[in-house]
Amino acid sequence: MYMQDTASIERNAVVDRTASLSQIFQLCPTETVAAGKVICWEGDDASHLFQVVKGVVRLQRIIGEGRRVITSFLFPGDLVGAALQETYLFTAEAVSEAKVRRISCKSFHEEVSRSERLRPEYISLLSGEMASAQEQMVLLSKKNAEERLCSFVLWLTERSPRLTDNVLTVPMNRQDIADYLGLTIETVSRTISKLAARHVLSPVGRHDLKICSHEKLTQLSGNPGDFSEKTCHRVNLH
Repeated sequence: MYMQDTASIERNAVVDRTASLSQIFQLCPTETVAAGKVICWEGDDASHLFQVVKGVVRLQRIIGEGRRVITSFLFPGDLVGAALQETYLFTAEAVSEAKVRRISCKSFHEEVSRSERLRPEYISLLSGEMASAQEQMVLLSKKNAEERLCSFVLWLTERSPRLTDNVLTVPMNRQDIADYLGLTIETVSRTISKLAARHVLSPVGRHDLKICSHEKLTQLSGNPGDFSEKTCHRVNLH
């Protein structure tokens, strides 16, 4: 794991009390992490929080027999270790070359504690992480392979900048997607092929996807928002 002048970071970490959570990190040095390199290890003392500045970071855990589970993908602006546990609950690894800033948990906690503006923002951040975890539980426990993949693609479109010619940049490979969705890489590839045959989406190059029909993609995701008069039948409960 790469090291920086932590003392220098601590001296620069204090910000105005009206700052946002993101601004807490503004004066911290930017560190570059090569693709595939680790930012923090599962089980290590959680001494620092990290803000993703550029690139994509995956949070992963290793379970029995060396199987990998990816619990989340983080994008610029997201924080690694916001829950402030004693140890890291995951290994954070750069998917592509990433840039991050770090601050000690102690300094972060002090800034949040002394600011009336930061406290509700921090609570909102934790609430968002909890909601995302619940969504992931539903996805893994109840959705089929097609619904999982469509939900994932829709989520990526929300996290990505405006699409050019409806082409979605997918920074992670298919093994990453499989480990996030609880599927095999073969199932992911087969499902993409089926969706391509139905003109829902189509592969572009090695990673990217062209969204052929956002409406069909949404209908096939199985999300609650997809229930409408067009997709559901009325039922009289009399």
